[in-house]
Amino acid sequence: MTDNVILIVTISLIIMLSPFIAKALRLPTTPIEIILGSLFGYAGFLHDEHLFNLVAEFGFLYLMFIAGTEINLKDVLKTPKRIVKKVSLYLIILYIFSILFAMQFHLGKIFIVLLPLISVGLVASLAKEYGKTPWLNLSMVAGGIGEVTSIVILTITAAALKSGVGLVLFQHIMALLAFLLFMFLLFRFMQLLFWWFPKVATALMPHQDRAEQDIRLSMGIFFLLVGAMLYLHLELALGSFLAGIFIPSFFQHKRELPEKLASFGFGFLIPIFFIHIGSSFHLDALFMNGLIKEALIITIVMILMRLIASVVFLKELGITDTILFGLSHSMPLTLLIAMATLAYTAHSIDTLHYYAFILASLFQVINVMIIIKIINKRRT
Repeated sequence: MTDNVILIVTISLIIMLSPFIAKALRLPTTPIEIILGSLFGYAGFLHDEHLFNLVAEFGFLYLMFIAGTEINLKDVLKTPKRIVKKVSLYLIILYIFSILFAMQFHLGKIFIVLLPLISVGLVASLAKEYGKTPWLNLSMVAGGIGEVTSIVILTITAAALKSGVGLVLFQHIMALLAFLLFMFLLFRFMQLLFWWFPKVATALMPHQDRAEQDIRLSMGIFFLLVGAMLYLHLELALGSFLAGIFIPSFFQHKRELPEKLASFGFGFLIPIFFIHIGSSFHLDALFMNGLIKEALIITIVMILMRLIASVVFLKELGITDTILFGLSHSMPLTLLIAMATLAYTAHSIDTLHYYAFILASLFQVINVMIIIKIINKRRT
């Protein structure tokens, strides 16, 4: 009982103090939460507890839900074909670079999946700080497409790691394709429904909402799609992400809703996920032979491959904004940690590389945030 009390108090203190420490160090709150989780975990104040693990997993799913709310499907569908082609080329270059790097250094096949991962979670935090600049607008569009691609690949990889390559994997892929087709048809149906009957949207989420109907409906969509993923034995993150896309795509009159949902998540659930990640990283691992070197190599490679691939947008953005675009996708912290954890539990990577990926995700966030800030200051 005493251990659980200490656990709850420690988590509470980290959640409360992290923003102040982050502000003092001029860093994002996320890496601070991970670092504090690691320090307090090493000191024995955080321990493995079922409820802690469960809330942390829910925090990750909620983070993917919030990432989905940053993407308006209608805006994505209106993206010019020329930009869509360039985004596709950008992603292809990332995966080609990843394949060549894995082959050159005789790394496992899982590295081909891990290195090109894209997540818009921290891109959204950049948008809050720097506004809707051209490079960030394009970064959100390309990041949204890239994140969907990453999550689909993550889903297939998760199935392959659990069941191996065979009939079961084929069934998982067919279930995934059937689900994506169903979601596409559902999106089209809702698009037509709200076009013909625009009052349906305001009936579901009224402007004057004393019963918090908007939150209730959002949570209902979230849990329904997570439940569907559980039933189909697919990656839960995909369902969470798609649930998030529903909100800005069909309830545009509730512009404050994504921020409302994000405030709850970033104030409570999501920090617990990052604290849990930190507590699972044992500080003794820093003394493992070659860990720092591996983490630095992964960090440099992941940043460089995105900077090289982003050259396809040079004509649209110019040199400085192209560099900023590439850097903005160099922090796939949430997906990288989730995928590395999945690969580690399936024994596809060893302990050294698991810790190296967690450490690299921290290096990426801290260094990229600082570089972007320096570039923006020099430009102004």
